[in-house]
Amino acid sequence: MVTTVAFYLPQYHPIPENDEWWGRGFTEWTNVARARPKFRGHHQPHIPGELGYYDLRLAEAREQQGALATEYRVDAFAYYHYWFNGKQLLERPLNEVLSTNQPDQKFLVCWANENWTRTWDGQERSVLMHQNYEDYDPDAHIEALAPAFADPRYVRVDGKPVWMIYTASDLPDPGATVAAWRAAAKRWGIEDLYICAMLARRPLSTDQALAANFDAVVEFAPQFYPHQRNLRNHLTLPARAWNKLVASKLGKWKIDHFNIYDYDKVVADGVRYNPEEPITIHPCVAPGWDNTARRPTTGLVCQNDDPAMYGKWLEHAVRRASAHRPAEQLVFINAWNEWAEGCHLEPDLKHGRAWLEATRDAVERGEK
Repeated sequence: MVTTVAFYLPQYHPIPENDEWWGRGFTEWTNVARARPKFRGHHQPHIPGELGYYDLRLAEAREQQGALATEYRVDAFAYYHYWFNGKQLLERPLNEVLSTNQPDQKFLVCWANENWTRTWDGQERSVLMHQNYEDYDPDAHIEALAPAFADPRYVRVDGKPVWMIYTASDLPDPGATVAAWRAAAKRWGIEDLYICAMLARRPLSTDQALAANFDAVVEFAPQFYPHQRNLRNHLTLPARAWNKLVASKLGKWKIDHFNIYDYDKVVADGVRYNPEEPITIHPCVAPGWDNTARRPTTGLVCQNDDPAMYGKWLEHAVRRASAHRPAEQLVFINAWNEWAEGCHLEPDLKHGRAWLEATRDAVERGEK
């Protein structure tokens, strides 16, 4: 049976660092609520439905999420984990899941190992928290995660906790780091880890991941399809020239610039994609994408208003995963609650539970 894993963003409660960087009381809902349509037919804002604008400090909110996920065959959450040489951000939700044993649902951890920046892209511009690999201590990192790895709800392959790295190519020596993680796990009573490199930004190639002794790679939809070329740009040539030659120098009067993908063509690429690679590839799908809530003048939109189209893609991913040996039948969904990226399974006012219903139905069809 396939295990479906949805990426889970924990930034729905205030923390002191976000208060300092973005303003008192900031959470991801701050971005979500301010979003506005940018062109004809643009679906913004994404307004949460029955769960409301929840606060992840509340056990009731986390338990409602777990109950919904279980009902609709979202088997596990992949919690984003923010670690900066001993300093953690947004760790409270997972810590409370561990301490309270609720919700009673599977989970794993994905290290979002990029710089924390004002531009939301992990690049070097306006860095708030720098990912300093020179001082990185693999043993201290695994020690911090050992309670999660030991939890009986943790997702495992062959008994090994699944440990995911968002941008493995940023590691100065991926092979040495993977070896250090495995050695550290043994020191903390964990026989081994099942370590995955994600095919997200600046990904390792599958050959590089295999050479570095990763166990598998994980797709990250919809950005995983870099060959997609049906991009439409809402900026005319004179407007682009204005932004480059005038607005950039003045620091103001920039004309909004949105790149738009056709979701049905992304799905068409996805269902054609069935690679034979030297390493296990865990498939990933997304119900849509729209980060204009975070990037109100330069967003990327892959809008989808058809749950059945998403279901078609997920069904294909389930069939791909079913071809793996039983222990490695994992399918990833981007995401459970990326509201500011227009990428969520949680109910909203426009679609209700449609994305969840499509998830359950697609998994059931794919497993037949």
